[in-house]
Amino acid sequence: MSRLAPLSAAVAAATLLAVTIGGGAAVAKPIDRGTVHEELDVVLTDFCGVTGLEVDLHVDVVFEYAVRSRGSDQLPYFSQLATGTRTFTNPDNDRVVTEHFNGLEKDLRVTDNGDGTFTILVLGTGNSTLTGTDGKAIARNPGQTRWEILIDNNGTPQDPTDDEFLADLGNVKESTGRTDDYCAAIVAELT
Repeated sequence: MSRLAPLSAAVAAATLLAVTIGGGAAVAKPIDRGTVHEELDVVLTDFCGVTGLEVDLHVDVVFEYAVRSRGSDQLPYFSQLATGTRTFTNPDNDRVVTEHFNGLEKDLRVTDNGDGTFTILVLGTGNSTLTGTDGKAIARNPGQTRWEILIDNNGTPQDPTDDEFLADLGNVKESTGRTDDYCAAIVAELT
């Protein structure tokens, strides 16, 4: 599993990014970079815990990602910019909620634990806005957060192609921005 995790759980299942490795000097050196466009259509049942509420979800997202080696050990640092929309439609009444989002995730610090694992401090920052059927904003979620993850580097610390995600170690810094209840806003608009 790639260390480069998408911002949305629905998109996570649809997005796999492969990276390649290159040599390295002591300065930040590009290992890989690219753009991935993903579209996904799923039906969500019992949406947001509401029994019987079925919602059609369409996701359209573009990821621009980069992997660079940094520091004296030339460890890989990941970053990604995700921009896109998620459209929630109630097929029973054709009411629609659209989420417009953009966000940046990047490794701030990669610590080689000396046991074949990395502890990585990740920054996530961006903006998300929900609009209702009439196009007016009904909820927002701007701001930033920081969390740590644990990665198995499979004995090849400079080669991210074989890294495996082991655990989410939790938030280091909670969200700094407004955090509206998206489930409440979407359900109220769609029903």
